[in-house]
Amino acid sequence: EVQLQASGGGLVQAGGSLRLSCTASGFPFDDYAISWFRQAPGKERVGVSCISSSDAKTYYADSVKGRFTISRDDNKGTVYLQMNSLKPEDTAVYYCAADRWVCTVVGGPQFLRLGGMDYWGKGTLVTVSS
Repeated sequence: EVQLQASGGGLVQAGGSLRLSCTASGFPFDDYAISWFRQAPGKERVGVSCISSSDAKTYYADSVKGRFTISRDDNKGTVYLQMNSLKPEDTAVYYCAADRWVCTVVGGPQFLRLGGMDYWGKGTLVTVSS
C-alpha cells in the first residue's frame, strides 16, 4: 500500500521555526522527487519547495527562499522541510507529493506543477501567529 504522510505542523509565533516531515512507504522512494505544496484558507494550492531524486537538487519558491530548507533521507524514506523565520503569511495546510525522478518547476505564483503528481499525502496544518 502506498503511503505518503506529512507531519510536524502546529502553532508557532512569528519568527519561530517548525520542521515538517514527509514519510513514504510502498513505492521506490529513491526514484521520486518530493515536493511540498501549501494551501492557505480561500486560496489555491501552490508549490513551496522540491527536492529531486538521485542528485537531490533543490528548488524554492521566492516567498520561502532563504527561510526554508528541504532535505531528504532516502534510508528513512523521509523528506524534511525546515521552516525558519516563519511569518503569518506562511499559515496554510502543507502537503507533500511525489513525482518520478525530477521536480517540475513552472515558475510564477504556482512555482511547481500541480497536476500529474503520482502520490499525495494528507496535509499538516501550520499556523503562524503574529
